[in-house]
Amino acid sequence: MRNEEAIVEIQHVSKRFGKVLALDDVSLEMRPGRIIGLLGANGSGKSTLLRHIIGLYLADRGRCITFGCEAGQLGPAELGRIGYVHQEGELLDWMNVKQLIRYVRAHYPSWNGSLEETYRRDFEVSLKARVGSLSPGQRQKLSILLAIGFEPELLILDEPVSALDPIARAQFLNLLLEIIQDQGRTIIISSHILSDVEKIIDHVLIMKAGRLIRDCGFDDLREGYYRVQLRSLNGSLPEQLPFDRIVDCRRGEKQALLVLQNADREIIAATAESIRCQAEVDLLPLEDLYRITMKEEAK
Repeated sequence: MRNEEAIVEIQHVSKRFGKVLALDDVSLEMRPGRIIGLLGANGSGKSTLLRHIIGLYLADRGRCITFGCEAGQLGPAELGRIGYVHQEGELLDWMNVKQLIRYVRAHYPSWNGSLEETYRRDFEVSLKARVGSLSPGQRQKLSILLAIGFEPELLILDEPVSALDPIARAQFLNLLLEIIQDQGRTIIISSHILSDVEKIIDHVLIMKAGRLIRDCGFDDLREGYYRVQLRSLNGSLPEQLPFDRIVDCRRGEKQALLVLQNADREIIAATAESIRCQAEVDLLPLEDLYRITMKEEAK
């Protein structure tokens, strides 16, 4: 049975950098066994939030508790349960790859040599290359290996795939799905590539201007909206389409594309039939859901 005790508790956290309010009274809990997608535009507070979880930043107000410990007081025991990958990929450039892996591995008795070997083979990580000579994509691959090699309970990924090609991104997503098979593990992934994120996440956090505006299961978010393709079976569409809660409408004389909020499939079908239309109903991709959420928040 999955342990439902929260591994991260953020309680009314605010953080300011000069005149910029980076986090604005953020509260949330993260529980084990989930892949959490952290979404938002640049400057929305995502990286600041992640850095509070591991104690790199301290809150001006509120509390951040990770593995039952105040984040600012995390010690080796707690930090040894956390893997962290950030976009900049700061590494020891003067070492070669083999030396750096050995250096990091020495700090973690739980290092999985088999996982390291498989990862190096699948992602073509060269042991002989000097770290400082690696391309951005190669640096990201190495950073990911160093973060997952000791099999952390909490894996934090801040734009981990921005420099990877599509094939490497697909491999990485499959790897995350394998990692999460251990129900005690939790993954937080922040990425602008929403078409990738939606393939693996089961929970969504959306931030805007330092505020948390959505905190829900991914399925709950998806089921709140339907995309409906209408095709008239007899003449033109009526001037007013008789559907409730139309979020978006693009139409022509005989076809229309609608986005409906909190609709029922049976009611959609019956309404379409009443105006002699055929209706194709689909769930929205995460990119559209994100755009709608931001649009609603701006009202």
